[in-house]
Amino acid sequence: MNRQARVCNRIGVLVPFTNTNLEPDIMLMRPPDCSLHFQRTGGYGADEIPGSDQMAELGEFDISHDLSMIAGARPDIVLYGCTSATLTHGPEFDRNLAMEIEEGSGAVSLTAAGSLVAAIQALEIYRVGFSSPYVSAINDMAVNFLMQNDIKIVKRADIGPDLSSYGQGELTPDEVYHLALKADDPKAEAIVLSCTDMRSVEVIEKIETTLDKPVVTSNQAMMFCLYRKLALPRNPNLPGRLFDCL
Repeated sequence: MNRQARVCNRIGVLVPFTNTNLEPDIMLMRPPDCSLHFQRTGGYGADEIPGSDQMAELGEFDISHDLSMIAGARPDIVLYGCTSATLTHGPEFDRNLAMEIEEGSGAVSLTAAGSLVAAIQALEIYRVGFSSPYVSAINDMAVNFLMQNDIKIVKRADIGPDLSSYGQGELTPDEVYHLALKADDPKAEAIVLSCTDMRSVEVIEKIETTLDKPVVTSNQAMMFCLYRKLALPRNPNLPGRLFDCL
């Protein structure tokens, strides 16, 4: 008996265990005829302020068990859904982690941080405004990460208070919108919002309408790179000018 495949592509996602916004964002932007397979990962304390030391430890956390679990779904592509875990280590570490995931899962891999860079480059933009819910020390590292990829930060807006992992995910879309406006500058060609647990996808189009410039977010960038990597047709409901580059 011939069995017809249920889906065209299987998408695996490694998501930090306290993150509650990456999964709905990915489901919102999911390509037609693709299935989603999530594996929640650890390596950090749920109630701690996610500072640079904690994110450095998260980036180095042994994900071999998580890779064996996600590999069981036989995915075509695996997304590493934490931006700051590799921003804190630099571009080479980010590339090496993607290769580790490919070797451990047998699938193509995209990281959130690498996807941010690829998305900005796809827009042919080199000067951006930047914001995130991270502590100031991680924002310093994020700026350096982007600068190493020839992306200049012309303005940066820190969130202010140091937020826990849960606190980052609890920011409302309206708070994210106003944070993005604080990161704007006349010299900025786009606004970059970093963090897979920040509810930025929901306000991309509102920000773009207000500022008349593109917005790039961690989750949106990963999905943009996924569509491009798998050569998938564009879903008409995808948010933001970035997807015009497909």
